[in-house]
Amino acid sequence: MSLKELGDVSYFRLNNEINRPVNGQIPLHKDQEALQAFFKENVFPNTMQFDSMVDKINYLVEENYIEKEFLEQYSPEFIEKLAQFLKDQNFQFKSFMAAYKFHQQYALKTNDGAYYLESMEDRVFFNALYFAEGNEQLALDLANEMIHLRYQPATPSFLNAGRARRGELVSCFLLQVTDDMNSIGRSINSALQLSRIGGGVGISLSNLREAGAPIKGYEGAASGVVPVMKLFEDSFSYSNQLGQRQGAGVVYLDVFHPDIIAFLSTKKENADEKVRVKTLSLGVTIPDKFYELARNNEDMYLFSPYSVELEYGVPFSYIDITEKYDELVANPNIRKSKIKARDLETEISKLQQESGYPYVINIDTVNRHNPVDGKIIMSNLCSEILQVQTPSKINDSQEYVKMGTDVSCNLGSTNIVNLMKSPDFGRSVRTMTRALTYVTDHSHISAVPSIEVGNERAHSIGLGAMGLHSYLAQNLIEYGSKTAVEFTNIYFMLLNYWTLVESNNIARERKTTFHHFEKSAYADGTYFEKYITGTYQPSSDKVKKLFEGIFIPSGQDWADLRDKVMTDGLYHQNRLAVAPNGSISYINDVSASIHPITQRIEERQEKKIGKIYYPAAGLATETIPFYKSAYDMDMRKVIDVYAAATEHVDQGLSLTLFLRSELPKALYEWKTENKQTTRDLSILRNYAYNKGIKSIYYVRTFTDDGEEVGANQCESCVI
Repeated sequence: MSLKELGDVSYFRLNNEINRPVNGQIPLHKDQEALQAFFKENVFPNTMQFDSMVDKINYLVEENYIEKEFLEQYSPEFIEKLAQFLKDQNFQFKSFMAAYKFHQQYALKTNDGAYYLESMEDRVFFNALYFAEGNEQLALDLANEMIHLRYQPATPSFLNAGRARRGELVSCFLLQVTDDMNSIGRSINSALQLSRIGGGVGISLSNLREAGAPIKGYEGAASGVVPVMKLFEDSFSYSNQLGQRQGAGVVYLDVFHPDIIAFLSTKKENADEKVRVKTLSLGVTIPDKFYELARNNEDMYLFSPYSVELEYGVPFSYIDITEKYDELVANPNIRKSKIKARDLETEISKLQQESGYPYVINIDTVNRHNPVDGKIIMSNLCSEILQVQTPSKINDSQEYVKMGTDVSCNLGSTNIVNLMKSPDFGRSVRTMTRALTYVTDHSHISAVPSIEVGNERAHSIGLGAMGLHSYLAQNLIEYGSKTAVEFTNIYFMLLNYWTLVESNNIARERKTTFHHFEKSAYADGTYFEKYITGTYQPSSDKVKKLFEGIFIPSGQDWADLRDKVMTDGLYHQNRLAVAPNGSISYINDVSASIHPITQRIEERQEKKIGKIYYPAAGLATETIPFYKSAYDMDMRKVIDVYAAATEHVDQGLSLTLFLRSELPKALYEWKTENKQTTRDLSILRNYAYNKGIKSIYYVRTFTDDGEEVGANQCESCVI
């Protein structure tokens, strides 16, 4: 037998029986039966067997499945010790979906796809050895975190670590285009290269001159951003990793760009094929001024990036629109046009209803809370990466006259359910920080020099979280309640504290800080002012009990950390980011990211297989009332939870809004009819803005016929 000759198996049928209530009860035991059947019928008979770990490693190296270089950093005795340690942990998958997802997507298989070459313990084994880079204690610590599902590297890292034939370890990239043909051409080449490597690519088009703008020295006028969007879409479609996955990209535009209406129209279902973009994602960067103009029902001026750059000497993205708005309006040298702010707000809401796009980046909020020197102008394909960039200048030979900085991001996630059980919360987070540091240190994207330089200077990482709803439900806490918000606040404060501690330790060891550390709010100590007050402590009895036995830093602890950081610096420019992790959360048997679940028994359509059902982790008679679907929840509760985390996260969080097309008017006090309207979305976006939310990812709408509009597409961050 092999994986290609499975014949009649029972595990899919058993899994499907979960969706058939018996006497009004969910037969959850059927999932365990499916799990046991999956190992008996699929995994055990089709896993290649070896006499020892040494024999296995020798085979995998000789057959070019696993690299040998990272293994040679360890003694054979330690390799056996680590393998035995992992075996002794007696790891068990808790659900059929977890086991199925791991073996389908992550386990190494023979070249013909007929046999498994790895178990979960093996994948963790190679990850730990790879990311520890010869440090035996760190390898043991990493293995301990991963096998107990406290730490989960993002898919590119977890999947590729140690493999001889692999893609990059990083998750996604951010590029900016400046207003000249050389930059456009170089960026298209960069998009092709990055999509080939793997990971989603975010591109800012805000600096490009609008349709109809003059081109110096030529008759005629510019074509604007839409044709450039089409070029990028075609590039991603072509560069698709040999057909293994669709290339994925998002383009961002400032709402004060004259092409904003045309930009949004490319996603409309009735858009002309010449301009319609089908696979490219859209995002808008929104300065504070837009909210003010829309609130006051005023006209808004759209400014020509070309004339703004001529006047101010910097690309349009780097102008503070909110600060300069009146000045730009009054300046006769700035080409401008006028629309109604509320008309644009309605257009954004209409498109979010129809497609889930655009993503929203509250760019002034982002920069107001940015502790490092420089300006953030855009985000990535999942809206959680927010890092400073600088523009490049490129000559006619496609050489960099001035090297700017762009962004690559590597992600990992804490599992809240399991990290809260860690014997040493701080040590766990410090260990995770070390694993992510390996990825940034060894990421060299030479095909795109601006990304390579940006990474070398910033050493940025993105540690996040998954399983918040699972943790709250299993502790009988309502998602979005005061207790839930308080817990979220303290949890992310701890992630912030311990990643700062370890970044400072690494800076001290290496005598190296991120570029321009001395210009940051960390260096002058102002970043720590709110923490030194000592106010970030659990206050309710419930939350105090949840954090019992876990060290909570006092104001003095924060003051001591401030002094160390001011003395020795930080290694990482950025440390925290919460991605919308999807499939990888199944392996961890928790809810995805920090948003609520959408179904108690989730139904997933798997290619060639049909439907697979996944009961929410910890679902039981006692917890059912606390597993409320996001679609039945007041989205302001979700925003409140994200706002509590945002306070401590130096980058962003992928916040998805979940709404029904038939929206019960009892859910929101302003509703007069049971139907989702553009007003609902406008109110929720403004609520999020006023709560300090940095970004909104998808708006997902559950329709009457059971379809979801606005489904996730970015696999690198999502899984």
